[in-house]
Amino acid sequence: MRNDNKKSVIVGIFVLVGIIIAVVGILTLGAQQKVFVKSVGLKAVFDDVQGLQPGNNVWFSGVKIGTVTSIKFYGDSQVEIAMNVDADSKEYIRKDSKATISSDGLIGNKIIVIYGGTTQAPAIEDGDRLQAIMPLDTDNMMETLQENNQNLVSITNDLKVLTGKIANGEGIVGAVLTDSLLADNFKNTLASLERTAANSSRITQDLGNFTSSLEKEGTMLYELSHDTTIYSSLKRTASELENTSMTATAAATNFKDASEKLNSDDNAVGMLLNDEEFAEYIKATLKNAETSTALLNENLEALKYAWIMRKAHKRKAKAEAKAAEEAEKAND
Repeated sequence: MRNDNKKSVIVGIFVLVGIIIAVVGILTLGAQQKVFVKSVGLKAVFDDVQGLQPGNNVWFSGVKIGTVTSIKFYGDSQVEIAMNVDADSKEYIRKDSKATISSDGLIGNKIIVIYGGTTQAPAIEDGDRLQAIMPLDTDNMMETLQENNQNLVSITNDLKVLTGKIANGEGIVGAVLTDSLLADNFKNTLASLERTAANSSRITQDLGNFTSSLEKEGTMLYELSHDTTIYSSLKRTASELENTSMTATAAATNFKDASEKLNSDDNAVGMLLNDEEFAEYIKATLKNAETSTALLNENLEALKYAWIMRKAHKRKAKAEAKAAEEAEKAND
């Protein structure tokens, strides 16, 4: 009897432990699958689920919020995915959020990722359908990589042929690389360019020094560029020079016209300078005037010795002598 009781107790203990383990397992699995948590049902329609299975997780902002509950065909060739998400995350997911298929790690299980959404849109409700965004297709990626690999091989072959021709001196580039004369000319050209660059640098430096001297007080350039009085004076001087030049031009024009008239016979001065007959007439007239003047002087000299003029001269001499005597007395 004791042995039977002992066996019954041991069996009861094992059964109890098994029940406890089963309950813990059920609770654990239920917690992972959000079975005992209030949830909200969402749906999304994809063209290809890429191996997604019921029970896979649903993530939002890096946090697991639910699981995929069912997968079924929809329409012609699409697949509808139903999922339950934690009701506590409901207020953070908006109706304009998007759902896509991703992987849990590099080679992990497929998962649903919910992202996006704006604050202007209302929060999700039970039964809402999210916009599905197809992820990158790995098959298409491999096809693209394969095509790029073929293109790379073709480019490598072309480059090999091109470098071979260059090494053999074919074409302009090959001639430049293999012809020593062209290489020397190229070096000389580079040297000339370097000298030109040096000269340009020196000219730029000189120009910088010149411009800096414009801002150096006490220099003529500074005074010319900053003193408004000097500028006004220079402007006035330039204006006066311009007026003087215009006056000189006018005077030269007048002088030219006058000189042209001197060479013409239709005016008095021109006739004096150019008409020989008129000149002889003038000379004769002057000669007659000179002769008449000499005769007049002789007549006046003879007139002094006439009796009437002698008497007048005597009176004049006495008056002058009397005036001299009175002046002498006045001085004494």
